[in-house]
Amino acid sequence: MKKSILLSLVAFLCLADFATAQRYTLKGQVQDEKQAGLPGATVLILQAKDSSLVSFAATNPQGEFEIKNVNKGDLLLKATFLGYSPYFNQLQFPEEGNILDLGKLTMRPLSNELKEVMVQGEKSPVVFKKDTIEYNAGSFKTQPNAVAEDLLKKLPGVDVETDGSISVKGEKVQRVTVDGKEFFGRDPKLATRNLPADAIDKVQVFDKKSDQAMFTGIDDGQREKTINLQLKEEKRNSAFGNAMAGIGTDDRYQAKASLNRFSNGKQLSFLGMANNVNAQGFGFDEYMTFSGGMQQMAGGGGARITISSDNSSGVPLNFGGRTNGLMDSYAAGLNFNNQLSKKAEANGSYFFNKLNHTIARDLERLEFLRNADVRTDQRSRQLNGNSNHRANFTVDYKIDSANSVKVTGAIGYNETSSDQRSQVETYNGENQLQNQSANTAFSDGSALNANGSILFRHRFPKAGRTISSNTEFRTGINNNEGALQAVNTFADGLVNVLDQENKQETENHSLSTNLAYTEPLGNRRYLEANYNYRQNTNKVDRQVYDLEEDGSRLYNEMLSNSYTSNYQYHRAGMNFRMNRREYSLTVGSSLQHTDLTGEILGFEDDIRQSYQNVLPTLRFNYEFTGNRRIDFNYETMVQEPTIRQLQPVVDNSNPLNIYEGNPELRPAYMHQWRLNFSTFDPGTLINFFTFVNASYTNNAITNAQSYTDRLIRITQPVNVSHNTMVSGFASLGFPVKKLNSRFNLGANVRQQESINLVNEVANDIRIQNLNGNLRYEYRLKELFDLNLRANCTVQRTRYEFGDDQQFFNQTYSAETNLYLPKLFNFNTNFDYMLFDNPGFDFSQRIPMLNMSVSKQFLKNNSGELKLSALNVLDENLGVNQTANINYVERETLNSLGRYFMLSFTYSINKHLNPMANRGARGGDIRIVN
Repeated sequence: MKKSILLSLVAFLCLADFATAQRYTLKGQVQDEKQAGLPGATVLILQAKDSSLVSFAATNPQGEFEIKNVNKGDLLLKATFLGYSPYFNQLQFPEEGNILDLGKLTMRPLSNELKEVMVQGEKSPVVFKKDTIEYNAGSFKTQPNAVAEDLLKKLPGVDVETDGSISVKGEKVQRVTVDGKEFFGRDPKLATRNLPADAIDKVQVFDKKSDQAMFTGIDDGQREKTINLQLKEEKRNSAFGNAMAGIGTDDRYQAKASLNRFSNGKQLSFLGMANNVNAQGFGFDEYMTFSGGMQQMAGGGGARITISSDNSSGVPLNFGGRTNGLMDSYAAGLNFNNQLSKKAEANGSYFFNKLNHTIARDLERLEFLRNADVRTDQRSRQLNGNSNHRANFTVDYKIDSANSVKVTGAIGYNETSSDQRSQVETYNGENQLQNQSANTAFSDGSALNANGSILFRHRFPKAGRTISSNTEFRTGINNNEGALQAVNTFADGLVNVLDQENKQETENHSLSTNLAYTEPLGNRRYLEANYNYRQNTNKVDRQVYDLEEDGSRLYNEMLSNSYTSNYQYHRAGMNFRMNRREYSLTVGSSLQHTDLTGEILGFEDDIRQSYQNVLPTLRFNYEFTGNRRIDFNYETMVQEPTIRQLQPVVDNSNPLNIYEGNPELRPAYMHQWRLNFSTFDPGTLINFFTFVNASYTNNAITNAQSYTDRLIRITQPVNVSHNTMVSGFASLGFPVKKLNSRFNLGANVRQQESINLVNEVANDIRIQNLNGNLRYEYRLKELFDLNLRANCTVQRTRYEFGDDQQFFNQTYSAETNLYLPKLFNFNTNFDYMLFDNPGFDFSQRIPMLNMSVSKQFLKNNSGELKLSALNVLDENLGVNQTANINYVERETLNSLGRYFMLSFTYSINKHLNPMANRGARGGDIRIVN
């Protein structure tokens, strides 16, 4: 019912907008005095009364433009092009028809004197420069103390999700730079959530080519959606940032600081935070990226080896979307960029993170066997600790116009601790208790990781002829000590008591070298030859001791193990590339020879495997006129088993759920296809993006499970014949200008078919996931913002034996911002989450309401005092639902309760003009004649 009402409202608003005013299509051609078309010129439609932006477009290669859906009114046309005087025209709409043909618009070059005046004058809100869309930040109003993310939310064609992820024209942004330089690595949120909005002069959006393509001049078809935040001139030689401190009820606290010092090509930034309100700092995915070795792939053209997770066969869904449990977080970091000379630049960062995380979990799992079902109930409480230091640097030196060298390095140290206490009960299909376990597990560990690389590139005098080499190493040493105490009771009266200590040492070392040579064939065609060598060595030494009643330790040979594996491959390949103005094509193939050896202490025979794979690749990109693009990519890759999957070590940390590796595992071979299409109309601000993914995996790795008579689960990775996956996504965004609103609609579908072994019987599984989402944004000038979101997900899992499963999730959200007189702001955020799982007879409703009121004051509005009420209804609860290879699972977790907080934020902006962030809102501009 709610979905029907929401869809009806959307349809009504859209129809009302289209029905209330006649709309026109404007077209014409922008040319110079010689009547040559000016490609990439910006054409703006402005309100005559206040020069506010109505619509805009960029001219095509012939200088032609077309702007659709323009309401009749008192409007001006403004055309701009670099080096030319702006062109103005008062629009006169025809009485009949809905097309206004403006004919040829002639622009005249600027004199030197006028150029100086134009540089100092006001700027257009949006400018098109070849493949770049450039937004003038001063034309888009933000509140005092706003950050870059708040500015991005105002830009036409840019969408920011609640988790901070950014999309432009429907495509996800992978990188955000500041003045063209990395800001604390590659996590976009580090820049957008910490840089002040009033420090930004321009926001530049473009598809960044790969570093190799930029050096060689040969387009390889690889693109990375990038946003560059260009700072104001005065901020490039100043200190700016902000600091916040807050104190709340129930001993809650939060503190955060972001300080920046930029001068003479140098950038130095500091981030710091401490809180116990489950705020996770500044991007922990950066640590995962740094620690490396998690995912290395070797495939056609790209030389990738995928290391899969242990649960890669399933498609778990997390429906909470929040940080569950109770968390204390501390973090601090430094980042620097330094232009050492015209030829050399360096950047680096240091980060420290510390977490204390308390989790109370109730879990219910239903597993499907061929003749019966098994239900497991688990209640646990876990205290996890994690602290890590990491540092990295990059030095890029351009020796001369033909040679360059790039050196990178990183080092990190990590300490972990865990204390878990749990109660587990297992029931058979007749709901009879079969076993139960009360166990306590402790562990303390440390890890030291380092990696580095040297990249050398040479460009020959002949255009397109290049050679490059890249050598990389990674090393890691991990030590872990733990203890396990468990009392396991079975239905037949057997009681098994475990009291053990364990110690494990792990070493990982890898070395790789890659060589690439390109040769021009004429007519923008190229041939690339490449060779790659990689060697990975892994050593694991695990020792387990049983503690006797007299306090002595007895070595447990069955659970102890020492294992060494060595994986190396040679890969050689050729790629043919052809580049044209509209498209680029890459076709290639590689031959990979792989050797895998393993030595197991106590085993007479070593593991030795050798295999060869042909890895073809195909990449095609086509750019239509009018901001439309299509991309097709096909690649193959070898998916290697992880060290945990290979080592024949029994892990009994959960005595009723035992895991054992399989040294006989063979690599999987994956085919992967991807087709993307995107289109964006700068005149109407309508964007559409869609993609289809498909993969087929031969010799796929999955987890086989078997059960003893006492229902102890034993899990071991095995190879199966194949797995398949198909997924699709589509998003549509469009404004409703009369309502000052914007809609975004999205749909996602995914189907995976896999084979699972249960008690050595194959079980064919089909998992279908459907998701739809809707976002509505409304802005009433400087008074009010409204954001409405709806997200609905349904997952169906079909098993060859066992009942089919289906569960649902719905989330409805509303966020309002009310800008009151005298710089008071009022904010509310309401989420209503619904979880339904008929298989568990489970239904949960969770309302979440957050509210705040704030006041800006002090000189230049540099201070903000805020009173916040979080989880006002005190109904917060974490819920996860998972459908996997042969089971469905539901868990609930503790979450942060209701609290109130009073906070103060102070902004450091020495060079800030008091009126700098009080400019026109929503793209308003003033015309300077």
